[in-house]
Amino acid sequence: MTAPSTTLRHAAPDSTVNSLGFAKPPAQTRVVVAMSGGVDSSVVAAMLAAQGYDVIGVTLQLYDHGAALAKKGACCAGQDIHDARRVAERIGFPHYVLDYENKFRESVIEEFADAYLAGATPVPCIRCNERVKFRDLLETARELDADCMATGHYIRRFGGPRGAQLHMAADPARDQSYFLFSTTQEQLDFLRFPLGGLASKAETRALAAQYGLAIADKPDSQDICFVPDGDYASVIEKLRPGAADPGEIVDMDGNVLGAHRGVIHYTIGQRRGLGIGGLDDPLYVVRLEPETRRVVVGPKQALATRIVPVTEVNWLGDEPFAGEIPISARIRSTRPPRPAILRATGPRRAEIELLAPEEGVSPGQACVFYATEGTRVLGGGWISHRRGG
Repeated sequence: MTAPSTTLRHAAPDSTVNSLGFAKPPAQTRVVVAMSGGVDSSVVAAMLAAQGYDVIGVTLQLYDHGAALAKKGACCAGQDIHDARRVAERIGFPHYVLDYENKFRESVIEEFADAYLAGATPVPCIRCNERVKFRDLLETARELDADCMATGHYIRRFGGPRGAQLHMAADPARDQSYFLFSTTQEQLDFLRFPLGGLASKAETRALAAQYGLAIADKPDSQDICFVPDGDYASVIEKLRPGAADPGEIVDMDGNVLGAHRGVIHYTIGQRRGLGIGGLDDPLYVVRLEPETRRVVVGPKQALATRIVPVTEVNWLGDEPFAGEIPISARIRSTRPPRPAILRATGPRRAEIELLAPEEGVSPGQACVFYATEGTRVLGGGWISHRRGG
């Protein structure tokens, strides 16, 4: 069974270089595939095995899969481990399950809880990629003497004059570049993303059916894997007992308008569920103050932000990270990149000026940088706080 020629588009013109960019036959090229048990990574493993690569599948157990067996729509839980193993058995390549539960808790879950308690809106999937999959698992791949590691992420990797470049996926609806901005240059040189050039998820499912994979129609994962049904607050209450202390809802002048049942139940930009009635104009959450247990509300225009300070910047551009750099900035995974100016304020700090103000900029979210033209990802950073204007 051979994959269609359209599935991998990164082969160099030199016929001695294989589709993953190595000057040797596929059979002599070892690839570790990070398998979550979903359709995407399963197709990557089956595709590369069909093309003759020396494939090793690795699945991470990230949290108590015994308790998660009944939870649908999460990655790296019990049923998903079973599904990944079945794919490996059907195609015929070795598969390993690594217990990363402690690493995941220390590197991702604990920070998620602390950030949420501090009034931020964290994105744990990015931290998981950064600290677990692309750090610890990638190191394991090297220990297995792999030439590269492949994942099922929808993002593209192209060769450039100064090393590998990160680009948005061909299918804008599936693009995952927002969640991979912190991938370093060294990691990018070792990683491969075979699905980034596909036109749609329908193509991926068609390949799964072609390879005879039982998970061809498996639903995509939903929500954060350790947050059932998107209920962040209940998870935080379990991790940090007493976190849901009640407090006051106040306007921007400090006037008390009502009471709330815990800061962790609110997010910046929220309008519904505030429990404040009888007002002429709608109010939105514009700021969270965990130290005083206050939820600050105001008119919609108070959410408008032009200046976005970011920290922990990962820079993937060719030019030095200094001075002013025109970029397109994305401040939410669900929003398109918008014109902006990046001003470096330190080795890994910057101030992003949005040319048009955005609403709902929230500390803890990522701000991802793109080239002003084309699809290249230039890196990104974490929003540290928001400023109006």
